[in-house]
Amino acid sequence: MKRLDKYLSEKYPDQSRSYFEKLIKEGLVLVNGQIFKKRQLVTEADILEVEFALSPDLSIEPENIPLSIVYEDEHLLVINKPAGLVVHPASGNWTGTFVNALLYHCGRQAANDLRPGIVHRLDKDTTGLLVAAKTAASQRLLVEAFASRTVIKEYEAIIFGQIEEQTIEKPIGRSPQDRKKMAIVKNGKLATTDVKPLKLFKEASLIKIILKTGRTHQIRVHMRSIEHPILGDPLYGFEGINRKWGLKRQMLHAKTLSFIHPINGNKLYFESSLPEDMLLLLKKL
Repeated sequence: MKRLDKYLSEKYPDQSRSYFEKLIKEGLVLVNGQIFKKRQLVTEADILEVEFALSPDLSIEPENIPLSIVYEDEHLLVINKPAGLVVHPASGNWTGTFVNALLYHCGRQAANDLRPGIVHRLDKDTTGLLVAAKTAASQRLLVEAFASRTVIKEYEAIIFGQIEEQTIEKPIGRSPQDRKKMAIVKNGKLATTDVKPLKLFKEASLIKIILKTGRTHQIRVHMRSIEHPILGDPLYGFEGINRKWGLKRQMLHAKTLSFIHPINGNKLYFESSLPEDMLLLLKKL
């Protein structure tokens, strides 16, 4: 048995618990046809109905922020996210986010159901491919696709040291020492990361990463746990090494993204070139 909000956030890890708390509060989650409170317990025998309302709140303002759009139709769009762009408004970042840009791009005033929906996230300084929904139907189906792991995401990163091909399986949860960080903890959520070296250098490696789960900071935490942190990572990296190479952000890029279109069933595949700072570092290495 688990609390309703906790169960939903674990089943759909690309959405936050606070997101589900809002859905529950607004009566958009039914358990056996009844409205539940977030603290009520559910079991595997219960039947859950979830209406994935699009975020963000209507109080968030549209902003004319340029987007590098890779693909767009009436249901969704895919962008190539630059470093420094926060995906969703939160404490400390209420403006200048991807969501603010989406509201402007989609024209929120056109219809209430055209508020863009975030279905997965990238850290502020992680670059690469990001998909967002433009309708309630596409958001619901994309959230389900991410939860069922039918969306394939491949990353490339430059890490400290040389590494062999391997699979990292370690549970991730909030760090008991630092609440701003995630860590390997016994009671954390199962996390699986496949790692394959693409090019080995004297002091570093260019690697390909395939996520089998979608935990917060998963790649960054897993790489640090095996003493091969991502170069430039200010939170989980080696400070001296980052300073040596003059790096101020993690060298992590969401390179490929493939999924079945939620509405028309077409298979979509996108690939994004490494950003200039990563290419420059590779030349130096």
